[in-house]
Parts: sequence; C-alpha cells; structure tokens
Amino acid sequence: MWLDYGVALCQPDVFDTALAARRDALENVKIRSCLSMRPRAVLETDPEGRHFHLFSWHFSGYDRRQHDAGRCNYLPLNLGEVPDYYRRFLDPVDVVILKTCPMDEQGYFNFSAANMWHRAVIERARLVVIETTRGMPHVCGHENAVHISEVDYIIEGDHQPAAELPNPPPSEVDRAVARQIAAEIEDGACLQIGIGGMPNAVCSLLLESGVSNLGVHTEMLTDGIVDLYKAGRISGSRKTVDPGKIVYTFALGSSALYAALERNPDFDCYPVDYTNLPHLIMRNDHVISINNTTQIDLQGQAASESDGHRHISGTGGQLQFVRGAYASRGGKSFICLASTYEKRGERRSRIVLNLTPGNVVTTPRSDVMYVVTEYGLVNLKGKSVAERARAIIGLAHPDFRDGLERQAYEHRLIPRGVTF
Repeated sequence: MWLDYGVALCQPDVFDTALAARRDALENVKIRSCLSMRPRAVLETDPEGRHFHLFSWHFSGYDRRQHDAGRCNYLPLNLGEVPDYYRRFLDPVDVVILKTCPMDEQGYFNFSAANMWHRAVIERARLVVIETTRGMPHVCGHENAVHISEVDYIIEGDHQPAAELPNPPPSEVDRAVARQIAAEIEDGACLQIGIGGMPNAVCSLLLESGVSNLGVHTEMLTDGIVDLYKAGRISGSRKTVDPGKIVYTFALGSSALYAALERNPDFDCYPVDYTNLPHLIMRNDHVISINNTTQIDLQGQAASESDGHRHISGTGGQLQFVRGAYASRGGKSFICLASTYEKRGERRSRIVLNLTPGNVVTTPRSDVMYVVTEYGLVNLKGKSVAERARAIIGLAHPDFRDGLERQAYEHRLIPRGVTF
C-alpha cells in the first residue's frame, strides 16, 4: 500500500509508532512524506528496509541520513506543483494520516502551520486518518483544514509541543553576504526568504536598517520574518496581492514563531500552489527572492540540493521563486553561498569550472540573476559566457581565482584577447 504522512509538523507520531509495532506482519509499505522533523518509528524499527520505505518530497537532516542508509528515496519536483501531481499523475493514496489541531466548533481540523498539498492528498485518498494534538498552533489560512465529514478515523495524539528547527546565529560570512543583499532591498519590497543561515542573516540586517513597509509572500515562514514583523518592519501595505497579509505555506522554527502564529489574522497559510507558482508570485511588485546554493559553476548553474549522487535536500521552491521574482515588476532574485567549505580538513571552493559529477542543477544558468558571496555581488542577466565567467571568478576566494581563470581560458569560456 501507499501511505502519506504529510509534511513537517503534520507528520503523525502515535500512528507511526503503532504501525511500526506491526512491522513483521507487513512488507513493501511505501510512505510519502516531506521534511521529517522527528525520527520515524517505521524506519527505526526496520533498519534493513524490508518492511517500510520512505519517499520524500524534500529532505530534512533525518531524511538525508535515511537516504544515506538506503531507506529513503527522493521525489523530484518543483514544490509548487505537488498538489497537481496528486490530482493528475499519482494513483490514489491508500491511506493518508495527518497530525492536526483538535476539531473546532465548526467541525474542522486545522492543519496548523503546514498547509502545502494536504487538501489535494485528502481528495485522492481512499482512507483519511487524523491524529489530533494540542501541541501545534491553530493558524489562519485558506484551505487549511479538513472537515469531520471527510474523515474516516480520529486518533488522539500525544500532545507533544511542535517540533522546532534550530536557528543558529549567523557566521561572519553569512553577515558579509547578507549586508550586500540587504543593501539591494528597498522600502515596500515583498520578501521570500529561504531556509538557512544566510537568508535569515538578511532579516537580522534589515532589522538594523531603516527599511520599512515590507511585504511577505514566501514558501517557508522563518523566525527572521517573525522578528521583522514584531519590530514593525512588515506592513504589507504595498503588496498588490493580499495586502496587509504575511502569506506562507509552511512554518518551521522556534516555539516563539509558533506562538506568534496562534490565531493571528496577520498571517495567512495557503496551499503551496498559491505561494509558489511563478505567475502568482509575480503579481506582487518588487519581489525579493533569497535562496542558498551549495555549488555554482563559471557559467552560472546553481546546484543546491545534492553532493554528487548523494541527495541532500531538494529543489523546493527555489527555481519557482527565482522565476517569479524576475517576472515581478522591479523584482530581484539572489542566489547566495559561502565561497569555500571544509572537507576532510581541506578548504575547497564552492565556485568551480565544472559541477561535481552527479550534482543536480537546481537553477539553470538562464534563470540565475544575482549571485552573492562574501566577496561581492554580480547580476548575470544579459552577460555572455565570458562575462559570466569573469564575474563569477571575482566572487571566489582569492586563493582559487588564478586557478579558475586559468581553467576558464583553457576551456575557452573566456576567449583570449577579449577584455571587459
């Protein structure tokens, strides 16, 4: 059978434990999920993967470790298209099990801060099971609940507090990158902030700047955005679509973030095909999209989700927000990265002539706009291959620039005799 565990905060725990206890009576049970925030009992009790296997739309750290052990497989996507996948391309789900808030007075179970594609899964499921908990915030949103008339079984959950995502303080490199991006953000801009230290560092620097009247239309809601909201920097007054509202499809962060969302009408949790589709993103003016990558080549291809054939995270909404921001009037998209990383005690460049064999291109060179490291910021739009190579080499750590330039000449990315 195919089961669906939903996304992040909505993944079930009591059901998961009960299913794991039936391990020896089952085989080849396939479970779709996304961003597991706690260990999954079905995998912990089945180390050889004989009974259960996980298929993930986006890896958390836990999902990545299960992938490394051969118990989890990735589902390629653009995140905003997943509701359509369930409705058009996937066979009906045998059982969907979602953790929700307790039923309200109208008979609805709120999905809390993880709307995503849960409505689409319920529409396509043969059996709907709800696991209720008092540990998640009840959030405002659209299509962010299931009515009791659609539910087959209700389980009382363990009422644990919602899983938190640690938010480490930004490094000096994070802040150096963030300073350059923050300088490009003006009053009234509409933000999309991705996961990671660098995007959140931008929020910290915006707190220190005088920028105001920001809007938010994002995939993931982070602590950094909530900090800007609490400081009065976000009004949404200049948004064309959903003015005055902070729009997102899921939230992960601290207990303070979840407390801020509790029945707060300033925040609207929408399905992911509302937040992430480029033709909807672009309707707001001055969209600012900020996302991380792990490697970029001299032509501008950004590989943000794998290390060779080892999958790390996922495409998520990066490409869709890059395209939506570019199409927005006055919009800008930023792909940011530290220039180097450490591996086995050796410093290596994240800027390379060729991507690591097996690396997946998340954002093609034709879509990349701004690239930012601690050494600078460049806009690749309208630049030739030679101009791109020159500009990207300038973003590399100084120790690697001569080697990259030599490689660019050897492989004719930069013709000899041409100056820019």
